[in-house]
Amino acid sequence: MGIELHNELIEKNHNLWKRKPLLHMVYMELYREMSGYLSAAAGKTVELGSGMGSIHEIIPECIRTDLFPYPWIDQIENAYRLSFTDNSISNLLMTDVFHHLRYPGTALTEFLRVLVPGGRVIIMEPGMGLLGRLVYGIFHVEPIAWNREITWFAPDGWHGDDPDYYAAQGNATRIFIRRRFTDRLDGWNIVEVKQIPALAYAASGGYSGPQLYPTVVYPLIKWIEKSLQPFPALFATRLMVVLEKKA
Repeated sequence: MGIELHNELIEKNHNLWKRKPLLHMVYMELYREMSGYLSAAAGKTVELGSGMGSIHEIIPECIRTDLFPYPWIDQIENAYRLSFTDNSISNLLMTDVFHHLRYPGTALTEFLRVLVPGGRVIIMEPGMGLLGRLVYGIFHVEPIAWNREITWFAPDGWHGDDPDYYAAQGNATRIFIRRRFTDRLDGWNIVEVKQIPALAYAASGGYSGPQLYPTVVYPLIKWIEKSLQPFPALFATRLMVVLEKKA
């Protein structure tokens, strides 16, 4: 994705963020869920792909980063080539970023480098329960890529300085729920793999679809979510993964 197209998308999303209060509510809920798994190890807390930069409302000390500069971003970072020193970060958070990593194993190797022992990667991704596959397959422009081959490591000679655009929304579910590639996570303890029936998020329309319920009904939708939690294979629309660097 070129910088012009990326800037257009960010400007569109920023305008939606300002005029769609429900977006703010559902994203704050996701950040609160993630914040409950922060490592207590000494080090910096960093978000990759910070988007609107709103994580500060929940985790004010978090360093907000993105591939491109925006007024609300603290610094530019590339997930494959982070500027942070070895063993300097306690938490790396990302929301809807993992499925843009063409070479997830290469990125995870870089995350291991910068994390302190006991540091965590906290990933929030599209969840591919039956409802999730319907919602993301019909209403989202990015592919689920359910049967596309996942290339774990980048080829020899690939430097990662200018990664091309890639999207495969089903990758996190395939890797962590269907247990693809988990034999390659030797440097990690899997702390949590949680499928979430985030009905409030899915029916909000996100940044790309129509809002399917009035904002005032949000508390009721959250109550319905709790009743769906025992059936993730049917109703999961979000997936949270927490990986911890082995001591």
